[in-house]
Amino acid sequence: MSELIFVVEPDEVSGFVARALGPSIVTEAETETELRANIREAIEAHFDEPAERPRVVRLHFVRD
Repeated sequence: MSELIFVVEPDEVSGFVARALGPSIVTEAETETELRANIREAIEAHFDEPAERPRVVRLHFVRD
C-alpha cells in the first residue's frame, strides 16, 4: 500500500476520531499531536510487516 487516508472528525467525548478509508483502522485522541502518535501506533499494529505499511499517510480534517 502506498497511501492511506484518514478522515478526522471532532468528537465531544475524546477530542478527535480518525477513521482510515479502506483498512479497518480507527483511533481517537484529545489533541492533534496525540492523534498523530495514535495513528502511527495503529498503523504499526495493523500492518505487521514494515514493507506492508503505507509510505504516505494523509489526514483529512472534517469540521462543521
